[in-house]
Amino acid sequence: MSRNTMHGRALWRGLVLLVLLALAGGLAYVWQDFSRFSQTPLNVAAQGQSIDVGRGSSLKDIVAQLRQQGVSTGQPLYWRLLAEQGRVAGKLHAGEYALTAGMTPRDLLANMAAGKVLQRNFTIVDGWTFRDLRQALVKADKLRQDGAELDEAAVMQKIGAEGEAPEGRFLPETYAYVKGDSDLDILRRAHAAMSKTLESLWPQRDKSLPLATPYDALILASIVEKETGRADERPRIAGVFVRRLQTRMLLQTDPTVIYGMGESYAGNIHKRDLTTDTPYNTYTRPGLPPTPIALPGKPALEAALHPAAGSELYFVARGDGSHVFSSTLDEHNRNVACYQLKRCP
Repeated sequence: MSRNTMHGRALWRGLVLLVLLALAGGLAYVWQDFSRFSQTPLNVAAQGQSIDVGRGSSLKDIVAQLRQQGVSTGQPLYWRLLAEQGRVAGKLHAGEYALTAGMTPRDLLANMAAGKVLQRNFTIVDGWTFRDLRQALVKADKLRQDGAELDEAAVMQKIGAEGEAPEGRFLPETYAYVKGDSDLDILRRAHAAMSKTLESLWPQRDKSLPLATPYDALILASIVEKETGRADERPRIAGVFVRRLQTRMLLQTDPTVIYGMGESYAGNIHKRDLTTDTPYNTYTRPGLPPTPIALPGKPALEAALHPAAGSELYFVARGDGSHVFSSTLDEHNRNVACYQLKRCP
């Protein structure tokens, strides 16, 4: 073999080695860059960011959306490699996904593969009226408004409670929802929760209660709810109203009068309001009002079904959120003079 031939082969082997080294170096760089990409948090600029993946969206579509939102500058190839590596390619679910600080591309793909869509919370507050509830639903973020334009009867028909008066029928608590859910979905769940709660509490009630039905308990609980927000007072206030019902005394509770005034209530209640008869005026009509006057929470329901024993028939607000109780009219009048008229002896 000639010296020239040996030199040519050596040169060729050197070139091949250089090419292989270059390829190895390139692959090492790509792998290092890919690893950096997969572990580097996405560019989440503000709290509350999300990505909405439509039905039928491909990984390419998702990556394009992320790049358009400025969340990721990663190459589409890297996203494809990451999906293949995590065995989630072709398994990404449609829906809205939260983009949170510190989230990596791997985290986001894992959430999409598991269908961990973004959940929001809607809280029904103890003591809201049904009107308050509907106004809050309209303002809820990303909640579809299917019932906003319906009247109350139509809303109740839509949620499977046709013929029911809506007031008081929805349990105050926090309900999670996802994009695509509607106001009617929340109402349907809250209605079912109240029905289930009443169904479980009613059989364990104090048997001497002057309440004929679970609905009577719901009405009484709504009055207790509006009279006090203090946990320690709910059973005592319920006891006052139960004894008044048992002795056929008028309930004489201002919140029912206010409810009966409707939109004419301007923040203050006057003597003429107490004497103006409405179906909800418990100064002019005996017994419970025809419907609840608010949405009572579970503690108010429990208080109505298990009122405190005693002889108290009256209470008056102290002005600090608490009440002073009394058993006689004379004592009550003294308390009114002291705490409402500021004529304490």
